[in-house]
Amino acid sequence: MGEGEAKADHAAKADHKRAHSASSTPESYSKDDGGGGGGSAVRAICGAIFTILILLGIIALILWLVYRPHRPRLTVVGAAIYDFNFTAPPLISTSVQFSVLARNPNRRVSIHYDKLSMYVTYRDQIITPPLPLPPLRLGHKSTVVIAPVLGGHGIPVSPEVANGLKSDEAYGAVLMRVVVLGKLRWKAGAIKTGRYGFYATCDVWLRFNISSNGQVPLLAPSTCKVDV
Repeated sequence: MGEGEAKADHAAKADHKRAHSASSTPESYSKDDGGGGGGSAVRAICGAIFTILILLGIIALILWLVYRPHRPRLTVVGAAIYDFNFTAPPLISTSVQFSVLARNPNRRVSIHYDKLSMYVTYRDQIITPPLPLPPLRLGHKSTVVIAPVLGGHGIPVSPEVANGLKSDEAYGAVLMRVVVLGKLRWKAGAIKTGRYGFYATCDVWLRFNISSNGQVPLLAPSTCKVDV
């Protein structure tokens, strides 16, 4: 083969390589473009989901600010003692009545109570058996008075309780605690919350002596502590 033919053959091979390289380049570019398009779609979907979640969070926050429920407010507004006697070993027989004013402070939310009960304690010991109460509904900004007669016969108490009550009776004043507990839920329009445990304690100072029979004066305002 002559020198001219060798050069021609070498030039032909170089042109073939350049043609093959040129034909493969668009294919690789098209593959890269296809991968980039898929990533953009995923990013767009993630961005849309994130935006929806943010909007839902803002809507939930607005609804909570508008309808956020406040706890009910309870106050003891009256008391009566009908029976208070001691017998051995010690036992106590009681018949008392406390009028509890329950108020719903919410403007747009009603409160529904169920499984309610009420009892009285003295020095952290129950002196009236728990009394079940009927279900109760409080509408917007409404109030209701709960005033059952509580008591029982032959309730066992500790000597500390018996001696303390006798001492307070001689003194003319006694501190009792009224307890109201149960379940409640809030309702705003068609939306109802789940049931929450409800526990209210009301410390009541009242006039107390051997002649007490019927209404007795409260010696101090009694606003109840409410836990939900």
